[in-house]
Amino acid sequence: METVTIRLNPALDLAPFARAYAERGIVQIPQLFEERTAGAIADLLQRGVPWRIVFTTPDDKPVHYSREELQAQGQERWKATIADVTARARQNRGYFYKTYPMIEAYLKGWDPGHPIHQLTEFINSADFLGLGRTVTGVTEITKADAHATFYGPGDFLTRHLDTGDDHERRAAYVLGLTRGWQPDWGGLLLFLNEKQDVSEGYLPRFNALTIFDVKFLHTVTQVSSFAGAGRFSITGWFRDDPGKR
Repeated sequence: METVTIRLNPALDLAPFARAYAERGIVQIPQLFEERTAGAIADLLQRGVPWRIVFTTPDDKPVHYSREELQAQGQERWKATIADVTARARQNRGYFYKTYPMIEAYLKGWDPGHPIHQLTEFINSADFLGLGRTVTGVTEITKADAHATFYGPGDFLTRHLDTGDDHERRAAYVLGLTRGWQPDWGGLLLFLNEKQDVSEGYLPRFNALTIFDVKFLHTVTQVSSFAGAGRFSITGWFRDDPGKR
């Protein structure tokens, strides 16, 4: 990654976004970073991350494989896994895409010296957590999860809620990091109403941070076979863990 200081765009005025969130529980903040910073982060995700395949098991538990672990599966076993993931997706269960679990990697010492760890530190900095508190109005936010994600053709995330096992997630966020994404390419963040109609949808716009209340049912549509780029983003949750309330 180009050497940059990761900081919020100093021109950001969070007040109108806080008002919008208070009214609707969903908001998209454009130009989160200055252009050079956003470009450096995007280049890092597109060129320098050791991605892992993430999906759910038959009992709906998440699992991720590194490239080496994936190769160790063998072709036939992997085909069976894909068939199982696809069958459960028809039942609106599960997901399949590439990820780098930033918090886990940081805490376990994966990839020492990798520049993505600078981004992990920023996500839990006073500035970013302060943004979360200001926009959501939840002053009890204590930390943030973070996952780098890469959706290629065929990747998807079926509809779900983001409440968390202990209801510790107070709001979800998605930071788009692909330039020029088109709606026909899929990969759209869609919100569903009680009838399961689409009530609202967002492009994964470059350098835009979408924040939403975890009470909203949502999905990421499958990326199309003809998508002109990968869908890169940072996703996670602003949290208020029970032990720190």
